[in-house]
Amino acid sequence: MSHSEEAINGGRVYDPDADHAFPDEKLNQVLPVLLEDEEVNALLEAQNVNAVTRKGYNDHGPKHIEIVLNRALRLYDLLKRGGCEFNGAADHGLDEADEAVIVALAARLHDIGHIVHRDNHAYYSIPLASDVLDRFLPQFYDTVDAVRMKSEVLHAILCHHREEDPLTLEAGVIRVADALDMEHGRSRIPYEKGGRGINTLSSQAISNVTLKEGDKSPVLVEIEMVNAAGVYQVDNLLKAKLDGSGLEEHVRIVAVNTRSEDQLVERIEL
Repeated sequence: MSHSEEAINGGRVYDPDADHAFPDEKLNQVLPVLLEDEEVNALLEAQNVNAVTRKGYNDHGPKHIEIVLNRALRLYDLLKRGGCEFNGAADHGLDEADEAVIVALAARLHDIGHIVHRDNHAYYSIPLASDVLDRFLPQFYDTVDAVRMKSEVLHAILCHHREEDPLTLEAGVIRVADALDMEHGRSRIPYEKGGRGINTLSSQAISNVTLKEGDKSPVLVEIEMVNAAGVYQVDNLLKAKLDGSGLEEHVRIVAVNTRSEDQLVERIEL
């Protein structure tokens, strides 16, 4: 079966039957159990209370996590297809198949620190994720490999925060994938309720984000904007997270303004 871009690039669940560019047997064992984990799902629901109900941010709950998970796996797949060598699992002597598991676990758990507070949530995510991983990983790994996997997942979770530098490509994937959830006001930049500030306007300006194989780089991110305010979103969110991720040379961003009556910005490339 050919790889389905839509299955991973959209909001639907990762397709275990697709023709991936990476060994996916381990991921196909781990992911169904992760998606059904009662504690993890409860955390994903709870993390939206501080972010949305109390702080007035947009969604950081199950829908955001689903999008980030699918786009992280899509990004990882395209990078592997383009010949990129990942170092997180490899540096510990883990299998290549463990790379995708690291990506999936980190994507699923990266925002659970919101249950403590929105501010500095990446740091709160670490002890919470550590507890989850101590319970979850022994189902699939022996003690030594579980410790190695845990270290890489926690590193990737921490480094989705721009203040920390990813030391692995797996962590860089999580950092960039988090920023790729940006359509229709789902950005990580806060919006002003009922306001017309640049944060609000830009967060409503992105109509579609697509990841595909590029001709100049392994990954092409195509962004459709409905007005020029989306440039602020692309530059201050996605480009800012791409910088320092370790993926800068592998990802090309093209944003296009699709509204013919608004030609202040027609196309930008980053």
